[in-house]
Amino acid sequence: MQFIDLAIIHIRSGSGGAGCVSFRKEKYIEFGGPDGGDGGRGGDVIIRTTENLNTLIDFKYKQHYFAKNGSQGMGKNKTGAKGSDVILTVPVGTEVLLENKQTLLIDLNKVNQEFLLADGGNGGWGNQKFKSSTNRAPRNANPGEKGVELTLWLRLKLLADVGLIGMPNVGKSSLLATITNAKPKIGDFAFTTINPNLGLVLHNQVDFVVADIPGLIEGANEGKGI
Repeated sequence: MQFIDLAIIHIRSGSGGAGCVSFRKEKYIEFGGPDGGDGGRGGDVIIRTTENLNTLIDFKYKQHYFAKNGSQGMGKNKTGAKGSDVILTVPVGTEVLLENKQTLLIDLNKVNQEFLLADGGNGGWGNQKFKSSTNRAPRNANPGEKGVELTLWLRLKLLADVGLIGMPNVGKSSLLATITNAKPKIGDFAFTTINPNLGLVLHNQVDFVVADIPGLIEGANEGKGI
């Protein structure tokens, strides 16, 4: 399976529910009045880190995350239900960038760290909120506030779990290509690998990252092998 350290996602918080226009009507009460409840608040989109993940592979297969809208208000001053939140779970070390890939929104570098990506819209006022001394029977209510829609990039600052270390041209890159879907350069000459290559291994529902490290030789610190 291909290693993913950069993923694009599209998110939208929920819109608020509309306020209700309603009037109190009870058999033995002479004077009714407005009793339309407010709309429910839209759901939020939240991102949270966990220590149980070390890649962004899940975001390769699902890229759209939309929170639920709030419910409409009802009579008897009943407020609509809040829309359900969406929580994105990512590895520690994930950065969230705006669509331009340049502006860093948040660097999530702690376990169980949370950040609000998109705030749900407020619910609209019901007609009971518009009652006044000069307007005893308001027949207007507010629509809910629209949710926020964003395109974001997730970028993982990855540390490999396993490193392949050895002399040049002993098959480190070939092993990486066999156990992962990484495509390192492979050749029958020394120092084919100049920069580390990363690959994701999945085995028995456990995943870990392997790094193919350039060949180590005596005197490399003095420029040998370059």
